[in-house]
Formats: sequence, structure tokens, C-alpha cells
Amino acid sequence: MIIVLSAEASKQDADEILAKIENAGLKPLYMPGTERTVLGALGDERILQGLNITAHPMVEDVKPILSNYKLVSRELYPADSVVSIGNVPFGGQHFSIIGGPCAVETLDSFRASATAAVKGGAVALRGGAFKPRTSPYSFQGGGLDALKVMQQVSKELGVPAVTEVMDAADIDIIVQHVDALQIGARNMQNFNLLKAVGRTMTPVILKRGIAATIEETLLAAEYVVDSGNPNVILCERGIRTFETATRNTLDLNAVAFMKKRSHLPVIVDPSHGTGIRDLVGPLTKAAVAVGADGVIVEVHHEPKEALSDGKQSLYPEQFSQLMLELEPFIKAAGRQVTQLKAA
Repeated sequence: MIIVLSAEASKQDADEILAKIENAGLKPLYMPGTERTVLGALGDERILQGLNITAHPMVEDVKPILSNYKLVSRELYPADSVVSIGNVPFGGQHFSIIGGPCAVETLDSFRASATAAVKGGAVALRGGAFKPRTSPYSFQGGGLDALKVMQQVSKELGVPAVTEVMDAADIDIIVQHVDALQIGARNMQNFNLLKAVGRTMTPVILKRGIAATIEETLLAAEYVVDSGNPNVILCERGIRTFETATRNTLDLNAVAFMKKRSHLPVIVDPSHGTGIRDLVGPLTKAAVAVGADGVIVEVHHEPKEALSDGKQSLYPEQFSQLMLELEPFIKAAGRQVTQLKAA
């Protein structure tokens, strides 16, 4: 339920209604605006109706929230949310680029790939320390040693870093080393993990599952926000279809749809979305056109030597060229490329 207070309503009036909502065992929300204060009440609709909120003299309007995903819906928050990873904003007028290798391999390798990504225009680093792999014989990541490498290089270059979390037990150690947590496609509906990252205030990049609907993706985000963490960035990374020409089918419909239905920032992963190096550039440009707030791209200093996803990783010169070509698309979309802030 959305409760719009009159222009004359005071903070005391809002607190009175919020207390009534909370005392009924419901979840109260306080959203002060420039012209009106809006309150929210989440919970059993039968209880909500019994509170008779409309009778309060300072209540101007009461409307139901029709979406199954309440907290991430534009019904509750009409304006775009801006989520920052370190000092890098995602959402609003910003278009922010995350770059780096699929996996953190060695200090020298990660430093070389990260330096190339930042030089090309990335304002945040990606890299896997814990890797969910289809085959048990594939490289599974460097664990804690890889986290230490990410932290060291992140500090050297002055940019924030994001890595995937696969187990709730690893959250505490991971947030000590990086600036954002990634929930991968395989864990999008790991609800205990979603709740666990929701109990932190660390930004979360939530990737859509390979067979997940848009509503399921938004409901997964709802788990995180409902647990207390509003800092969620949605990520479209391709879904599995009957098509075998590419690794996945990058669903750019979903980007426009999620931007329409949710206030959360949405970024695109064209590397996993296609699995083909030469398609990353065109799909990145298309992501800008449909309203994405940024991209997360795999960049490796020597892709043929990469331990993971070398075929879809851009060479440094390819990434730099893509960033040059991308700028007019971003300007045409009414956005501005996020630049590194001087230390």
C-alpha cells in the first residue's frame, strides 16, 4: 500500500501513521519527497484494510501496490535509483563501465588486465576469486589469495572492484577485500544467499539466471532489498534459448522492460551474453540504445592464455577502441560516461 500525505503533514503525522503500521505487524516505509511525503506499508492486505488509514486527516490518497515485487517497483519509487560501487555511480544520467578478466589468475596477470581495462575507460574492476564452473575439472578460482590480489590492484589503480559470492559463509571475508558482491546467474534464486547479501549494505550486482523470467529476476532483487540492502544493480547477461550460434541469447528486451518496471539500475554483460569476442562491441552499443546504465565486459591482457572465458574476452586494444566508438552512442542516449575521479 502507498500512502500519500497532504502537503501540510508534519513529521509527527508521518511517525504516527508509521507506528500504527508497525504495531500491526506490517513493514513501514518512510519516503519523504520535496512536495509530498509518501509512506509505504507492506504485509497482509487484510490487515492493511483494517487499519483504516484513509480516515487520518493528513492522508491524501491510498493506493495498492499491484506488482508482486513491491520494493523494487516504480509504483513505490517512481524515480531512478542511483547505486554507487565505491565512488562510481550506476543509474540516473551515468553510464558506467566495469572491465577486467573473468578470473583472477596471478598478481601480474590481473594487474596487467586491470591496468588495460582502466586505461581503456573502465571505472570499476571485475574478476572472479570463486568460480562456479560447469565442469568440476575447470579452474575454480584462487579463493582468498585471489581476493588479496584484487584488493591490492584495486588500491594501486584507485578503482573499486567486484567479485562473485557463491556461499553465504564467504561474505564476511569477501567484503573485506572488494567493494561489491556479484550474485551469478546460477545463484539468482539461491534465496538464502540473497537474504545474506541483503543483510549487508555492500552493493550487489544481481545477474539474471539463464532460464529466469524477468519477474523472477525482479523478485530475486526484492529478496535482497527486503532484507535491508537497497543497493542492487540488475544485470542482463543472456538467457538459454534454442539458438546454438552464440553461448547465450542476450535479451535486450529485458533491459528496457526492467527499466520501465523497476527503479533499480540495469547493466548488461555482453561477454557472457554472446560468448563471442567479435559480438561484444555491437551488443554493448545496443545496450546503450535500450537504456542500460552500464556494462560489465571481460578484458584480458592475453586472452589466449586466460584460464577462463578467453574466447569472449577482449584484447586491450579492442576494449580501448570499443570505448572510443561507444562515446557518441552514450551522448545520443542523453547519458554521460562515468570518468575516474582524481585522487
